[in-house]
Amino acid sequence: MESNKLLALNNHMFEQLERLNNEKLSDEALRKEAARGKAMTDIAGKIIDNAKLSLEAEKLKLEYMGSDVKLPKMIE
Repeated sequence: MESNKLLALNNHMFEQLERLNNEKLSDEALRKEAARGKAMTDIAGKIIDNAKLSLEAEKLKLEYMGSDVKLPKMIE
């Protein structure tokens, strides 16, 4: 990935969609690309879940503790 940002993830997912939409792929190549796409979406889902957790932690921090509270590094 060119950067660790959700925008880059989004771009990679659309690139994968374009590869899957390639009508010139053989059946075998399509199966391989579909497996690759499945792996990508599984990992992307975990990344998105992690981003949601971080966002929720930030919301809770601001709501209940104020902006000067430090959270554990994992969820900053």
